[in-house]
Amino acid sequence: MFDSFHYCQKVSEQHRKEMGQFFTHSIVASFMVKWVLRSGIKRLYDPAFGLGAFLPPDNNVSFTASEIDSKVLEYCREQAANQLVFVQQEDYLTTWGRTHSNVVCNPPYMRFQKFVNRDAVFQKFQKHLDLPLSGYTNTASAFLLKSLSEMDGHGRLSYVMPLEFLNAGYGTLVKKKLLENQHLFGIISLECEKDIFPDATTSVGIILYDCSKKHSKVAFYSVKTLCELESFDSLSPSNEIDVSEIDPTAKWLPYFNASKIIINQEKMVPLDHYGRFSRGIATGANEFFVLSKSKAAALELPLEECQPCITRSSQISHPIIDEDDINSMLEADIPVLLFTANGSASEGALKYIKHGESAGYHERFLTKHRKPWYKTEKRFPSHLLLGVFSRGGYKVILNRSKALNLTCYHGFQPNLLGIKYLHRLFLYFLSKAGREIIGLCMRKYGDALDKFEPNDLNAAFVLTPTSFDMISNEEVECELRFVCSEGRLSEVFEEKFTELVKQSRIISTEEAVEFSKSPALHPASQLSPSLFAAAR
Repeated sequence: MFDSFHYCQKVSEQHRKEMGQFFTHSIVASFMVKWVLRSGIKRLYDPAFGLGAFLPPDNNVSFTASEIDSKVLEYCREQAANQLVFVQQEDYLTTWGRTHSNVVCNPPYMRFQKFVNRDAVFQKFQKHLDLPLSGYTNTASAFLLKSLSEMDGHGRLSYVMPLEFLNAGYGTLVKKKLLENQHLFGIISLECEKDIFPDATTSVGIILYDCSKKHSKVAFYSVKTLCELESFDSLSPSNEIDVSEIDPTAKWLPYFNASKIIINQEKMVPLDHYGRFSRGIATGANEFFVLSKSKAAALELPLEECQPCITRSSQISHPIIDEDDINSMLEADIPVLLFTANGSASEGALKYIKHGESAGYHERFLTKHRKPWYKTEKRFPSHLLLGVFSRGGYKVILNRSKALNLTCYHGFQPNLLGIKYLHRLFLYFLSKAGREIIGLCMRKYGDALDKFEPNDLNAAFVLTPTSFDMISNEEVECELRFVCSEGRLSEVFEEKFTELVKQSRIISTEEAVEFSKSPALHPASQLSPSLFAAAR
């Protein structure tokens, strides 16, 4: 492997970001090469050569590679005195017609918004593989799909991947391909991702795919240190799950945990049974649209053009907020006003809009696609707010104010049924037992960062009206007063939700098997594999 530190000194960070370059740790690369070459085939192909992390130490191995970036390739050739004749400069995603026995790769990682030449690449996938890729597909997932299609059926594949695809909608297609033909050996979650990729903003793992045999189970490993990876042969998986029980439409990140549960659909329903979460207002230029009370006054903006709005997650520290809380923030001159000149703009608003245009705010990505550019999204105050990002547990808020919210929170709008059970839903979200179930829908990112998407939340399981009705209105009102006072649930209510949730799930694998066999409890035909998940 060529010197990444020296390369990073010579090449700008902007260029590395544009190319999606995150260089592979030597221990990770060594493990992947050794695992792949155990196929017994002395050939190895790397679709994204980079700094040559996967160059095999064995000179008897025939190694070939592709690399799109002329800068990194030029650097490597300078260091190797132009001996890298086995590396072809090309765009792997648009070069088709080859097959490979063994593949090892750390693909470039760019989110769909930065995916260069995405439309042309997607057309190639449609033409050659008849695969309609989701618009949210990132470069790493596209690389993996293409490499899977090029395996000749005799060797092995190992990929370093951002594991967000395991819980994302666009990842369903990738997971289907991994499960096809039962060649998926296992997936490793690298919980030491900061030791491997210090700049990573997403969870990282390794795909192990073995074409030489069929595997009835998929192994899920959680590796906490690089030393564990070096002694991988003696490492026990956190979970081994039958292929027949793995649903590609389900979220797979919970599979890395040891305990399994099954959700009893007679006792739990998706949240969208009661209403739906949607993302908060995206302004495209918060520094223009977000105002404090004193700034709005200085700009001579009337009250109807400045709506109360939660603009940062940190502005709320208590699980219940009301108008008094919003007024207190306004009086403290905290920026909780949203500029909303959506009708006939006042004289003060017109001056402020001109100021915004002189500062170039109308040319931002979101604003330039709006007409007029300063018109914000039409939203109503949400009854429940849930933090988009979290570490160590999500933040849920009962909003009794008329404040809107920006994208720091997702907002819940109940349907007619949801209005009736709104307070019970809030208390369920706040409870430890509810958090355990809702938490299964989180997407895991780097540095222990969790993220919710609205659709993930809407599919999360909650108690049925029948179960919620076991809690009286008087108990709910009493508990809300306790939460207002203490900022948490009482021990009595924690136990109540724990018991209700226990009635809706089964803890062990053995019990789950017996459960599926018992028509009296729940007909096996009604059990969905997508509900087979890890509890903790």
